[in-house]
Amino acid sequence: MTLQQLNTRPMSDSMKKDQQSVTSDGELLRTLIEGVAVKEINNVVTKNGVMVELFRPEWATPDFSVNHIIHVSFRPGALSAWHYHKLQTDNIMVTEGAMRLVLFDNRDRSSTKGMINEFLLSPARPALVTIPPDIWHGIQNIAGTTSNFINYFDRAYNYEDPDEWRLPPDTTEIPYTFP
Repeated sequence: MTLQQLNTRPMSDSMKKDQQSVTSDGELLRTLIEGVAVKEINNVVTKNGVMVELFRPEWATPDFSVNHIIHVSFRPGALSAWHYHKLQTDNIMVTEGAMRLVLFDNRDRSSTKGMINEFLLSPARPALVTIPPDIWHGIQNIAGTTSNFINYFDRAYNYEDPDEWRLPPDTTEIPYTFP
């Protein structure tokens, strides 16, 4: 007998049953914004500790090459939102702590226009999230300690003409509110 077949009375009308979010093999179930990719990576336990690969060329799209890498540390509760790039592709991997990465597709010609993707990222389940150009994104430290991430770009940062466009975290132009 399944839980749905049980004749139980809800405690309140606002109560909702959880939907499946993972397969029995541990694969996360989610619909991604067009062009966004997630590469889950295995931790490798060694005699000295734990190793995780950060990037391999075969993980990237054919036209992607790493041209700039940054390491970022966020204080507890820190938030960087909202921003996007017209030309640059981001590849983000959390290396310490826990972070919320939120993406919003506002591209007119996209099949997923209006879609939000939210990722809870940590080294416990390493993943490399690829964010194509024109996708609004924000990242927030949700750990009680400093969190760190690595970001690989296909274009080096242009100091004279940054490919950085921003909206405030509380903008009404993006249908998402950071907790």
